[in-house]
Amino acid sequence: MIRSELLQALARDNPDLRAEEIEQVVDIFFDAITERLAEGGRVELRGFGAFSTREREARQGRNPRTGEAVDVPAKSVPYFKPGKEMRALLNG
Repeated sequence: MIRSELLQALARDNPDLRAEEIEQVVDIFFDAITERLAEGGRVELRGFGAFSTREREARQGRNPRTGEAVDVPAKSVPYFKPGKEMRALLNG
């Protein structure tokens, strides 16, 4: 599902809301998750899953075009762990 499909599904289920209102709610939702992760926090949605960050250490990489060694700096990456209910639904 892409963002526009999500907006359409929400509009179909909530005909009393204008499209701009639905888009604003989705923006607020995703912005809140992003901001919390940027602060190093965790976002848990019961029955759905938890968003957090993981640290990747610095490493030595290779430029695929030239084969030259490249230093890749340490970084934080987003991580999602599905909740128990979602895992049960996906695995029957």
